[in-house]
Amino acid sequence: MDDSTIICKCEEINVAEIEQAIQSGAHTFDDIKRLTRCGMGPCQAKVCSNLVRQVLRESLHKPMGEISLPRMRMPLKPTRIAALAGQEDSSSVISLFDETAPKAGDEES
Repeated sequence: MDDSTIICKCEEINVAEIEQAIQSGAHTFDDIKRLTRCGMGPCQAKVCSNLVRQVLRESLHKPMGEISLPRMRMPLKPTRIAALAGQEDSSSVISLFDETAPKAGDEES
């Protein structure tokens, strides 16, 4: 990879920017994330995490097993996949046991 190769397509971060972050003291993916926004786009580092770890491995001369994955954030509230796909009107999940919030016009039992 040359310096202009885009690593994080979501935030358009290239190899040179990641190497600059490492030279500034970044030693983990989360450090690079804080300095560059790499991995903070819509894919949440699903595409770029291994490429960033590879640059970290080459720059820090560490084995890949010692370079941790980025920390992931849980969604703010549980949302059904059907609601995201537009197949369900209500996306409100009361609990994780298959209960949903009543829709307008539903009778409560």
